[in-house]
Amino acid sequence: MIVWLNGPFGGGKSTLAAGLCRALPGATVADPESVGDLLRSTLAGHAPRPGDYQDLPLWRELTGVFVAGLVRHTGGPVIVPMTVLDPAYAEEIFTPLRQADGGFHHLVVHAGPAALQERIAAGREFPGDAERSGAVRAYRRRRACDYEQAATSWMHPGGHVIDTSALTGEQTLQAALDHLRLHVPARP
Repeated sequence: MIVWLNGPFGGGKSTLAAGLCRALPGATVADPESVGDLLRSTLAGHAPRPGDYQDLPLWRELTGVFVAGLVRHTGGPVIVPMTVLDPAYAEEIFTPLRQADGGFHHLVVHAGPAALQERIAAGREFPGDAERSGAVRAYRRRRACDYEQAATSWMHPGGHVIDTSALTGEQTLQAALDHLRLHVPARP
């Protein structure tokens, strides 16, 4: 089973991924950012080098292969916390993943604008490094409108939305587990 956690930057995807990993036996968290970092360092000095690695067709291809390969290798659920805002990019990645054993679930971890801004302000991605943490918060604020556009145009209609605006982390985890249990056959 693959559980792709989409949603706003700073909205709680990584927190939910960690909770799902603890709750689902044999689960693994796959971070496509690692694929992006690998490509960024490997392609340093090569043109064209887009600002966002998601714009690289190679990133989208490798991400799909990485996630599907983890499902085959581990046999357990693979949790993928990654914001993908472009519907064409999402379709390119998700289409082959829908063929994976155990199924594919696209969960949208939604946070309303006020809740999202509170979470971004409270975020400390790099404890002890105020400058790097500030840069992450600034990036998340800049991308909030992009998420809102994607959410209304394709993400919410195309995924299972969990509105976390008024939920605790445990309540969000329970909502995700409740949804997955409705769609996952019991194992013998």
